[in-house]
Amino acid sequence: MDTNDTARQAVMAALAAQLPGIPERDLPRFAASLLVAGQYAAPAVDAGVPAGRLSAGRHCSTSLYPGVERGYTLYVPQQYDARRPAALMVFQDGARYLGQEANAARILDMLIASGEMPVTIALFAEPGERGPGLPIYGGTDNRSVEYDAQGDRYVRFLLEELLPQATAGYSLSSDPAQRAIAGISSGGACAFNAAWARPDQFGKVMSHCGSFVGIRGADSCAARVRCEAARPLRVYLQSGEHDLDIVFGNWLLANRTLAGALAYRDYDHCLLVGQGGHSLEHGGAVLADGLRWLWRAAV
Repeated sequence: MDTNDTARQAVMAALAAQLPGIPERDLPRFAASLLVAGQYAAPAVDAGVPAGRLSAGRHCSTSLYPGVERGYTLYVPQQYDARRPAALMVFQDGARYLGQEANAARILDMLIASGEMPVTIALFAEPGERGPGLPIYGGTDNRSVEYDAQGDRYVRFLLEELLPQATAGYSLSSDPAQRAIAGISSGGACAFNAAWARPDQFGKVMSHCGSFVGIRGADSCAARVRCEAARPLRVYLQSGEHDLDIVFGNWLLANRTLAGALAYRDYDHCLLVGQGGHSLEHGGAVLADGLRWLWRAAV
């Protein structure tokens, strides 16, 4: 067995342990998408750029997801001044964005220092730690319930529970054009759905390998864009030629379908398709450019 086979078998074993209901047909397909790697350079930032402050916290939901706990990390840039309300950006699966794939805190440092982004406080939020997992696949966390489900429950959780605790004492802009929300996979679908449900709160969306497929109704996003009243949103989408193609749907096709709907309704949007799989490798490598596009001046 060569190195590639060993890695594939290890990933398949991990998937089967984490997702006990995963169909046998999906195991190698999922593993293959996760293992597409090595095509993009990790993001880098000048060491001289002043670093923002990172502070970790814990939250237990009291009403929207009663008793469900999660961790989060709050980023506050060095340039923050309480006399001037800061912009806001929320990242789902926050630990991944803070990791080496995206180096998001340092990317924010760089873009804020250069003036390519406004002074922005960022919340890197984790999904709920206990729940029913995914449909079909199973699992033990609350991520799919929160991220894949449509409607306003999760965005209400952010607005009514998590953000008030995490950002207490900080001055934030209430202008939706100064508030963005991002995520990867189901977190990307979550970001779009949150802004769609509450465009008065979030005017910018960033999705990496977004799960706009048949998981708890997320495949309805494109139809809603075509048929419902337009929202004042700017939407950045990223996917890969080797993104997932499993029982729930084809991720690249779903992202192209959503992008087509956004184009049909003349939304300010971007779809970036690379050669990667279902990971943050490509999206993280180009995170700075994606954020520049998202936060550019209105045209």
